[in-house]
Amino acid sequence: MTGEQRMDRQVADYDAPVRGDPITGERYYAKRWADAEWDKVWTRVWHIGGMAADLIEPGDFLTHHIGRESVVMLKQEDGSVRAFYNACLHRGYRLAWTEIGGAPQLVCGYHGWRYNPDGMLAHVQDPEDFAGGSPCGKHRLTEIACEVWGGFVWFNMDKDAGPLRAWLGEKVASHLEQWRMDRMTRVYAVVSDVPCNWKIIRDNFNESYHLPTLHPQISTVINDDHTDCVFHIHARTGHNMMRMKGLQPSARYDTRNKLDIPLAQALEYWGLDPADYRDTAMDARDAIIRRKRAVGAAKGYAHYAAMGDEEIVDYFHFTLWPNITFTMWPDGAQVLRSEPHPTDPERCLFDHWFIAHPIGDSDVVIGPNGPTPFEQVDREHIVFGEKTLGDVADQDLSVAIGQQQGLHSRGFRGGILANQEKRVQFFHEKLNDVCGIHD
Repeated sequence: MTGEQRMDRQVADYDAPVRGDPITGERYYAKRWADAEWDKVWTRVWHIGGMAADLIEPGDFLTHHIGRESVVMLKQEDGSVRAFYNACLHRGYRLAWTEIGGAPQLVCGYHGWRYNPDGMLAHVQDPEDFAGGSPCGKHRLTEIACEVWGGFVWFNMDKDAGPLRAWLGEKVASHLEQWRMDRMTRVYAVVSDVPCNWKIIRDNFNESYHLPTLHPQISTVINDDHTDCVFHIHARTGHNMMRMKGLQPSARYDTRNKLDIPLAQALEYWGLDPADYRDTAMDARDAIIRRKRAVGAAKGYAHYAAMGDEEIVDYFHFTLWPNITFTMWPDGAQVLRSEPHPTDPERCLFDHWFIAHPIGDSDVVIGPNGPTPFEQVDREHIVFGEKTLGDVADQDLSVAIGQQQGLHSRGFRGGILANQEKRVQFFHEKLNDVCGIHD
């Protein structure tokens, strides 16, 4: 791929040039890459720490572990949230041990030191036995940047971190806000230790080239033809976006105008006669948009009022640098995140969440696994291969082990990418530049 090649249906402002750097296999397993990524990437970007809805009262907390680090985020008396490294100032013992919890103070289980929600040391054993008198009121847990946006609590370990919105970029932030994620509820959340480097999952979410092979079931209701997709690369931030038309068959097949069951069911749901589209299935999308505008609010889809026509029917796939993907459905959003394993570059932690709007008085929503109870859930840790990570996610990860093995091969020479995979190329070139490694 050369810098002159362009992505399909692309505007110049979002078509950042690429150099064609080789995407070496070593970056997926070498310690030098893992070390550089920790120093230059993970400690300098914004991370999702959890759901803001889980913090209700002062002292409620969330914890999130990334690499060997742990962060605790606490609700304050004024309603704000502050984040601190999850380590006692005395001897380094971890303070919070659950992902979601709450108490008037954080209490160290080793020597009983206590901290207020603002991080201030409030109690120690034998306070008179310290040089200079009691350390209480003089020391605070080490604080890091923390913000609430989109219904999530975010943190950043960089001492010089800029505002979250500046990191998101105004175009990405304002576009994502159309879906009103802050009003959604997390109804599905699983995480697993997966036997592949975190970047294998990133590569997968940075292209749609794999859809016909790994996800053939979507072709009757999502148009995966790359010439009908829209791709954006935001060069300054490193984020990118792909839009695929929803409620429209794939244009890559001769059968594209044949009406299949999922699309017929959608037409019926929105009060349209599938018989009218038996041989014109490609036209169903526009008809459903009109019906959603006409009767959406009455059917319980009030959130459509804040969204554009494309947003209420299509699938927008935002990948935030370096490792968070939001796949935006008309009525919800998937959060797909890969994070580094604490010690093994050939493993990672993969999160799959689904957050959704309530639909009228229904007690279910349609998610990546079909009908899903509309109730707030905690994050569930599962063993890879023993329980599903979601039907489509399982398909994505079905190739991860084989790819991790193949990237060790001397026969792999750096990849031969299609033009529609330009976001993969851009991701790795940015990683090269940020880590200061150019092979």
